[in-house]
Amino acid sequence: MKLKQNGKVVKCDQKVDITATFGSDLVLEGSTAIPNILLKIYSKIGITDMQMMLLIQMIRLNSEGRVHSPTPEMLAEYMESDPARIKKELAELLDKEIITTSQYYDYGQDIIFEGYDFESLFLKISDIWSGIRAREIEETEKILRMATDNSSYHQFNIKTTELISIFEKEFGRPLSPIEVEQIEQWSQDMEAILVYEALKRAVLRGKHNFKYINSILLEWKKNNLRTLEAIEIYDREYKQRRLNSKHNARTAESQKGSSVLPTDSKINSKKKAFIRSLYI
Repeated sequence: MKLKQNGKVVKCDQKVDITATFGSDLVLEGSTAIPNILLKIYSKIGITDMQMMLLIQMIRLNSEGRVHSPTPEMLAEYMESDPARIKKELAELLDKEIITTSQYYDYGQDIIFEGYDFESLFLKISDIWSGIRAREIEETEKILRMATDNSSYHQFNIKTTELISIFEKEFGRPLSPIEVEQIEQWSQDMEAILVYEALKRAVLRGKHNFKYINSILLEWKKNNLRTLEAIEIYDREYKQRRLNSKHNARTAESQKGSSVLPTDSKINSKKKAFIRSLYI
């Protein structure tokens, strides 16, 4: 058996497990969705913590009970505040145009009534959000422009002291004074990012030694490669040259083989010449 109380349907039969009843009500009574963006930036549009809680209750009543104009007394039932304080907070929200009032038409009851309007609240949130997003986009574009101007690689600044720490981490031990001096010398001759790139390549090949890293850097220096982009282009061209060289070698070997192999007519001619020589 069920009965209605203040527009709410209440179950009369209480011969059930109270925990199960709680779970049922928890689901069936629904929930109020509050956007995370609103919770993150409400203070930026002049909403106090008290007013934010008040707005949440107003949104809940609007969506749950279709109460468009809750009274201070009604709101006080759900908050730790008295109606006079709530009335003051509502007036402040209206003064700051965080909420407004509008007329609504109820199709079911064919009546026009006045209620609170939240459009101005979400308009202010949209303005703040768009400003934040515009700054983020501007920063991202700036980073992308720097990356495009400097290199197709991801660019970042590395100091010599940071390089030493990176080397020690990759080698798994403290560096000797001579090794530290070598890193400092490399950093003077070229950009630290190139020293880091040489270390990365050595580690990937399992060559944890300064001699191998130095050979990489000497190769780049000899070919006047001063940026990561130039190194990338050089690597591509080097691979292409090797492919072309192998292809040309296979082609030459194939042509040589075909020219060396004697034909049947040549073999027969040699045999006949040999036989004649036996009788002359």
